[in-house]
Amino acid sequence: MSTGSGSDSAPAPISTHDSTTGGGTFSSLKIRNYRLFATGAVVSNTGTWMSRVTQDWLVLSLTGSSAAVGITTALQFLPMLLFGLYGGVIADRYPKRQLLLVTQAALGLCGVALALLTLSGHVQVWHVYLIAFLLGMVTVVDNPTRQSFVSEMVGPDQLRNAVSLNSANFQSARLIGPAIAGVLITTVGSGWAFMLNGLSFLAPLLGLLLMRSHELHESTPIRRGKGQLREGLSYVRGRPELIWPIVLVGFVGTFGFNFPIWLTAFAHEVYHGGAGLYAFFNILMAAGSLAGALLAARRRSSRLRLLIIAAMAFGLLEIMVSLSPSVWLFSLLLLPIGMLGMTTNISANTSVQMGADPAMRGRVMSLYMMVFVGGTPFGGPFLGWVTDTYGARVGFAAGGAVSLVAAAVIGLILTRVIGVRLKFGLRGGRPHMRFVPKEQLATAA
Repeated sequence: MSTGSGSDSAPAPISTHDSTTGGGTFSSLKIRNYRLFATGAVVSNTGTWMSRVTQDWLVLSLTGSSAAVGITTALQFLPMLLFGLYGGVIADRYPKRQLLLVTQAALGLCGVALALLTLSGHVQVWHVYLIAFLLGMVTVVDNPTRQSFVSEMVGPDQLRNAVSLNSANFQSARLIGPAIAGVLITTVGSGWAFMLNGLSFLAPLLGLLLMRSHELHESTPIRRGKGQLREGLSYVRGRPELIWPIVLVGFVGTFGFNFPIWLTAFAHEVYHGGAGLYAFFNILMAAGSLAGALLAARRRSSRLRLLIIAAMAFGLLEIMVSLSPSVWLFSLLLLPIGMLGMTTNISANTSVQMGADPAMRGRVMSLYMMVFVGGTPFGGPFLGWVTDTYGARVGFAAGGAVSLVAAAVIGLILTRVIGVRLKFGLRGGRPHMRFVPKEQLATAA
């Protein structure tokens, strides 16, 4: 079968990717298959967030080191850096629902294994490292498969809405999971939080089994062949509307999204709290992220200007929050940080998905996820070391500074490479910035 990935095809419009999303903020939930998927996902996502908070706190308790938390995070995302593109090839080559049945079951088994080690009292930090790496290996295939499976459930008209609701789903679980984890850690212990996470994957498995195959917009899997990995890279390289959002989320993901390191350090060292305060910080971040996801679900298009502005504001706010003199101001600023981080992520994700051909979507999304989280094996330990050496405030500010500079530089690149210019003006008495084609500016002059 032809993959439909010829590099000489016309690129999609640069400044905007439109979608005829209709029916309101929750329109995708009218589709039965997606409703099953979303229901199972909110259960497993809640378990995942329980496990993440518990894992970070367990590592900090075993080692007393923020760098060790960074190493754990790095090991979980290292496989995405090493093998992420191969996961995209697998996602394009095999039926996605069958792949997800395998990957979701494997993720559940990893959770149960860590639970048994912890409940038996034999858990050591290397056990956590190993299971984090195994989770990363499964995620190599699960992430691009799950991302590209969304379009098969809802079709192109509802894709943007479904991607936004996926993020809202994830952030809703992020509100619930840390709260449950904080209670479990302080009452019955970390092992039961890990066990509930492992069992939570029964929900998405059941949802996948109950789906109606004839209602899926299935893309025909590509045949095994040589050069499919290079083909995916060439496809993205020739399309600036795909590559620049991917580059930007690479910087933001590597340096700006190291919240397990910073929030544990602020909770433990700066504000002298415990697991409950760390869980509270995660809940606030999730609340802001959920608000950002729901706002994104209402938008009908993805604009590069929104991506650039949100990323710049995200980096600037991280610098500001690192200077917070009180725990209450720090906590309050986590809400807009979560909102802006989610706006950046969704804007880039939907722009890339909607700009990619269906036959290439698995490989394109694997590259997106590889860049977004694959830099964590470098960014996590490095910023963990900065946090341990120079303090939590310097570590947080450093991540924000890199995100801010990257967004500003890529915004300038867009004005030169893609053929647009930044135009400043006033709208309703307030400063306004937007990208416009060069010829439009010339005409106005």
